[in-house]
Amino acid sequence: MTFSPDLDQMSSDQLRAFAAQLLSQVETMGKKINRDQTVIEKLTHEIAQLKRFKFSKRSEQMNPEQASLLDDLIDTDIAAIEAELQALQAAPTQPENKQKPKRAALPAEFPRTLIHHEPDNTHCSCGCALKRIGEDVSEKLDYTPGVFTVERHVRGKWVCDDCETLIQAPVPTQIIDKGIPTAGLLAQVMVAKYGDHLPLYRQEKIFGRAGFAIPRSTLAQWVGACGVQLQPLVDALREVVLTHGVVHADETPVQVLMPGAKKTHRGYVWAYATTASADISAVVYDFSPSRSGEHARNFLQDWKGKLVCDDFGGYKASFALGVTEIGCMAHARRKFFDLHATNKSALAEQALHSIQLLYEIESEIRDLKPDLRRRIRQEKAVPVMDRLHAWMIAQRELVHDGVTIAKALDYSLKRWPALSRYLDDGAVPIDNNHIEQQIRPWALGRKNWLFAGSLRSGKRASVLMSLIQSAKLNGHDPYAYLKDVLARLPTQRASDIAELLPHKWAPQVM
Repeated sequence: MTFSPDLDQMSSDQLRAFAAQLLSQVETMGKKINRDQTVIEKLTHEIAQLKRFKFSKRSEQMNPEQASLLDDLIDTDIAAIEAELQALQAAPTQPENKQKPKRAALPAEFPRTLIHHEPDNTHCSCGCALKRIGEDVSEKLDYTPGVFTVERHVRGKWVCDDCETLIQAPVPTQIIDKGIPTAGLLAQVMVAKYGDHLPLYRQEKIFGRAGFAIPRSTLAQWVGACGVQLQPLVDALREVVLTHGVVHADETPVQVLMPGAKKTHRGYVWAYATTASADISAVVYDFSPSRSGEHARNFLQDWKGKLVCDDFGGYKASFALGVTEIGCMAHARRKFFDLHATNKSALAEQALHSIQLLYEIESEIRDLKPDLRRRIRQEKAVPVMDRLHAWMIAQRELVHDGVTIAKALDYSLKRWPALSRYLDDGAVPIDNNHIEQQIRPWALGRKNWLFAGSLRSGKRASVLMSLIQSAKLNGHDPYAYLKDVLARLPTQRASDIAELLPHKWAPQVM
């Protein structure tokens, strides 16, 4: 119980002391109320966010059916390693006493397309005309969505009766030597797995319904071999991206199976792309076992351009080495949007209104040349940015540390130089939304294949998805693109490999 003192009995000094005590208590209570209000606001905001995400799927536990997916991943890795070893060996030898597997004949009911291979010249070097004495026949399995067909390759044998010279057209070079798949079938498997996110066990069932069940292990071997063969294209595509002065960058987590254990750890795929307004459209993915900034530095190496990215600390070391940081206005806007969506904050609504004005200006100048875009930004966007900056500084002085609006303001104010740099260069975009759209296929894929079977399988996925997504960016059908590339790649000179990149590719005219 609190007793009130008898003020009439107190001296003037006692009254002054009592008044000072009351003022101190009021000040203490005021500070406590401010702290409590800050905590209450923070918790209220967190509860509102949790309610927004309440029905989102969060479980990533493995079940027995998911574990069965590892079979084809292991086979794929083995095939990729064997392909790499075969490329390194000058003259690969077959192990002794190894029994050659017998391949089952392709179903007779499949339609057949006859393709004849005959020598260009049927005259012997001695001048006599050659006589056809026989032929070799091999069959390759082709596939158009839902329909199997068979290419029947007939290679005539020609001999000279006088000098017994035998001539025969060479075997056409294939991505998978002595294998049954055509480039069309391989393209179908790659696009289905990495473009449509269909795991191999699902494709096995789909092929079975079409009349020929291709074992999962065989499909995995094809994927591994193709990943190795297509790696040089992605290496060349990376060089193309880094010739540009402005590059987008972002990263997203992907679960990776730990060797020898049926549990996963978090790996990351990094995406790097040219801007939407660039003369070349390309995106390259880079898979890594962690989110360490060294992976970004290893990819960028000596590149010294302008990097459009979020506030992730992994890029900071690159900025210290000469890369220019370009902030993302969409990320700054998102802080205020979340606050307005959960708390109906009036301050957040004011910030959103100003940022909306900036985006309206961008929509008007989207199709203009960079020089003209810069001129209009200087004329229209700079005054808006100046007013927004002054408003943020003034509001920050009025709010307490720790409240949600303070965090939203701090994010923009601390990154203001990076957020403002787009105003001085018409080739620089206002945000990083372009790369977020390019990294979305990985988010879709995670819902289907759930995890990468190994670091190697993650890197292989990066190769295939780089080509498939870049083909889409250039308006190509990924299936038509990969089918043509896989057919031409075995005979393409290394010096001309760039001709097969998505932004340069054109289908061959038959």
